[in-house]
Amino acid sequence: MLNRFAAAIDYLTVGHITRDLLPGGGATTGGTAAYATLTAQRLGLRPGILTAFNPEEDLGPLIDIPIAGTPAETSTTFENIPTPEGRLQRVSARAPDIHPHMLPESWRSCQVVHFGPVLDEIDLSLLRLFPEALLGATPQGWLRRIEPDGTVVQAEWAEAAYVLEQVDAAVLSDEDTGRDERMVRSFAEACRVLVVTAGPAGCRLFIDGFPTAIPTVGLDEVDATGAGDIFAAVFFSHLSHHDDPLEAARFAVLLATASVRRRGLSGVPTESEIHEAAAALQPDRTSGRWT
Repeated sequence: MLNRFAAAIDYLTVGHITRDLLPGGGATTGGTAAYATLTAQRLGLRPGILTAFNPEEDLGPLIDIPIAGTPAETSTTFENIPTPEGRLQRVSARAPDIHPHMLPESWRSCQVVHFGPVLDEIDLSLLRLFPEALLGATPQGWLRRIEPDGTVVQAEWAEAAYVLEQVDAAVLSDEDTGRDERMVRSFAEACRVLVVTAGPAGCRLFIDGFPTAIPTVGLDEVDATGAGDIFAAVFFSHLSHHDDPLEAARFAVLLATASVRRRGLSGVPTESEIHEAAAALQPDRTSGRWT
C-alpha cells in the first residue's frame, strides 16, 4: 500500500496520476488527479489523492501532496498525437484499479470528493464511502475504451445513470460526449447539477435539467490541457462552500480560461488570478482566499 503523508484533508481527488509523453520527447505528470489537486491547493484547501501509479515517477509540483493508494510497476501512460482530424490519443501502459481498501480512514470525512477517472479505473463502491462530502465527478474516463493497438476511442457508459444519481455535480466537455446532444440531455436528467464545457464558447450549466449558457472571454490559447479539470476543481470547491451553482460556474469559467495561457501544470491558477476572478464576481469577497 502507498500512504504518503496521509494527514487530514479537505479535497480528495480519486483517479490515476498519469505519465504523459511529450511530442518532442520526455514526459510530464498529468491526469485529472494532478490538475484538480493542485487547483484545490491554490484555492486554499488541503488536498489529497487516492491513486495507483509508479512512485518512482518525478511528481514535480505534486511532491508535497498527500497520496494514498497502491504502487504500480508503471503509471498509466498517454501519448497525444496531433492529426489533421484532431488529437489522436494512445495508451501504452495502465496502472491498477483503485479500490475502497486503499482509502485511509481519516480521509472519509473530507469536504469534497472529486472522482476523476482517466480509464475507468475507479471501483464504484467508493461512491458510498463519503456520506458528508460533496461528491463531484468528471466522467471523461468512464466514456473511453482502449482499442487493441492502444488507441483511445469513445465508449458507451453503462453505469452513467447510477453514477450521476449518486454524485452532487458533474463536469464534462462537449468532446467527451462526441457533441451528442441526446447523451447530454440524458446525463442532465440523471444529475441534479451538470456542467458541459465547450472551450472558448464557455459552458452550459444544467440544474434539474434546465440549461443556462455561460460565455467566456476569448484568450490566445497556448495549451488547453487540464483546463477542464481546473474548471471542475474550482466549480466543486466553490459549490461546496457557497451552494451557488451559477456563481460557481462563472468563477470556474474565469479561472479555466486564464489557464490556457500556460502549458501543462503551470496553467493551474495563480493566487492573483484567483483574487481577480473573485473580484470580478463579488467585489466584497476579495479579502483572503476564495474557496
